[in-house]
Amino acid sequence: MAGSMKAMVCRGPDSYGLEDVPVPEILEPGDAIGRVLLTTISGSDLALVRGGIPGVRYPLIVGHEFCAEIVETGPAVKKLKVGDRVVVSCFACCGECRYCRQGLYARCLKAGCGTFGMRGPGGCQAEYARLPDADAYCFKFPESLSPGDVLFCGDVLSAGYFAAELARIEPAETVAVVGAGPVGLCAMASARLWGPSRIIAVDTSPSRLDAAMKAGVADLALNPAEANVVEAIRELTDGFGADRTIECAGRQMTFDIAFSALRCGGGISTVGIYEKPLLLPLDEAWGTNITLSWGVAPVDRLPRLIELIEEGKIDTRFLCTHSVPLNEILKGYELFANRTAGCLKVLITPWEP
Repeated sequence: MAGSMKAMVCRGPDSYGLEDVPVPEILEPGDAIGRVLLTTISGSDLALVRGGIPGVRYPLIVGHEFCAEIVETGPAVKKLKVGDRVVVSCFACCGECRYCRQGLYARCLKAGCGTFGMRGPGGCQAEYARLPDADAYCFKFPESLSPGDVLFCGDVLSAGYFAAELARIEPAETVAVVGAGPVGLCAMASARLWGPSRIIAVDTSPSRLDAAMKAGVADLALNPAEANVVEAIRELTDGFGADRTIECAGRQMTFDIAFSALRCGGGISTVGIYEKPLLLPLDEAWGTNITLSWGVAPVDRLPRLIELIEEGKIDTRFLCTHSVPLNEILKGYELFANRTAGCLKVLITPWEP
């Protein structure tokens, strides 16, 4: 597949744009090449192009959340064939090393693996992407589903689902989700699967809270800028607090709310990405028997998420608020950075000649 393609290339902090680059090629027997069907922009992409991700080696092609059509496979690829439509985990992994066998795919030991468009293979905000060890983390989705139906399985939905899973929600419990960005909204949608009596969305953005209520993933919305959220949650729960809190923003303030709003014996889960050390008030927690769980969503959750979407039990299409073709990706970054008109996710469709 020799030739050139268009791609979003970042050459350093605040130095990025569309460029002509070589079309990726098969380099190892387990590689596949995918034609990008649909991708999107995430908060970490925005931080990366602005220089906020340490340890990144420039230049690189940006992007890690995508669906692709397989157009070429190496001789060791067994599960995929040309023409398959796949949703791709944001973590490229080998599936065979010690960490992968333990389900710790984000810590894959094989060189070259890691997050697409960050510390691993070249990203997906391009016409094509190379998928090393593709069998391990690329999952076919049925003809009944579109790329837009499953796009978020590889990142924000995996994270949100895993956050709800870690929370160990029991039927009829009260769940508060702190941080109503895309991950938090996916956590709310996933939490429904465990049958809570009430899901409370907490965020300082009115548009995100509105999105949670309109999509039906939350039963109540609370804004810390307008009310004492911890007191409000305790009033709703006869003074006890939420049974489970899920933190999705990765900030001291949001963790403090999740901690303070929790009842004794309850549980906090967090999938927020913290840029600074977190102060954990264990002196206050003594004797409360609360649990704290955190981590990165395992790649092997993707097939189950595809099934749940096909069964109509999870629907994340409400996140798709804006769309631009690859030609106009810089406009997409502007929309996403400014949260224009309630922007949640900007879809990047294929290049339009």
